[in-house]
Amino acid sequence: MAGVFEVEVDGVEHDHGLEQHGEASQIDLSKLSPEEKWRVEHARMHAKHKGHEAMHAEMVLILIVTLVVAQLVLVQWKQRHPKSYNLVTLFQMWVVPLYFTTKLHWWRFLTTWFIFSIITAYISFRATRKPLDCTTPRLVYKWFLLLYKISYAIGIVGYSVVMFTLFGINLLFRIKPEDAMDFGVSLLFYGLYYGVLGRDFAEMCADFMASTVGYYSASGMPTKHLSDNICAVCGQPILVDVSEEGIIENTYRLSCNHVFHEFCIRGWCIVGKKQMCPYCKEKVDLKRMFSNPWERPHVMYGQLLDWLRYLVAWQPVIIGFVQGINYTLGLE
Repeated sequence: MAGVFEVEVDGVEHDHGLEQHGEASQIDLSKLSPEEKWRVEHARMHAKHKGHEAMHAEMVLILIVTLVVAQLVLVQWKQRHPKSYNLVTLFQMWVVPLYFTTKLHWWRFLTTWFIFSIITAYISFRATRKPLDCTTPRLVYKWFLLLYKISYAIGIVGYSVVMFTLFGINLLFRIKPEDAMDFGVSLLFYGLYYGVLGRDFAEMCADFMASTVGYYSASGMPTKHLSDNICAVCGQPILVDVSEEGIIENTYRLSCNHVFHEFCIRGWCIVGKKQMCPYCKEKVDLKRMFSNPWERPHVMYGQLLDWLRYLVAWQPVIIGFVQGINYTLGLE
């Protein structure tokens, strides 16, 4: 294609360096390539917003002020009423992505979302029953620990694919950059989203189960005395000594000398986000308890998920609120 065509929108001409034989006063978008269509739309957008610099500055100011105020409100809410904050955040995490993916017809995500919701609903139902079945705590922590590890692995793979694409390694396998990037970003989204959501449900279940078992209470003294050979998380006997190597799982002793099943204390600390002893509430040193360097990334990954919760649960709400303010004030 040779020559230059100009786009005239609302009396303003825009020269975008595309060449074409003959006159270009009338453009048929259906005959243009995707790149040329994008340039035409780009020219129209510039013409439409020309001279609106003051309005754009006002919109940016509204966005910054709203973000700061929203952050202060959320921090105060979390400090003063943590239970209601966690419940509302969990609901936001569960519903907001569902709305957008349904609107965009992302059927793969919707399929995994329904599978996750059905299994997690059953696990949560078991965890909130009274009296609590003796096998429920182990079932709950095994499920959420498995979900946590799967989301961690998927997130790492997605991040690796994105980085490989940025360095052009995908070209060695003759994979288009846009396809490789879409695949990597999708895996990263799946891993982070289900990692955050799984941890929130695990924390809720951990609170219900621990209070039901009786060795832990959010405030005040436990309602039961803990024996030396009983796990305070699940209330079941300790069968493997701390110094022995277990066939299925080991036994962990905290700095306060209380002992727990491996799956229970891992679920309680890493997945359930409880960094204290379930019985005496002494602070748990996660680096000391999980001294293996291969286990420490799981702790850092959990902290990353806590930070990402704000982006997934509250950022869309804040942006929607900002758009409502702009619409009310007549800002486009």
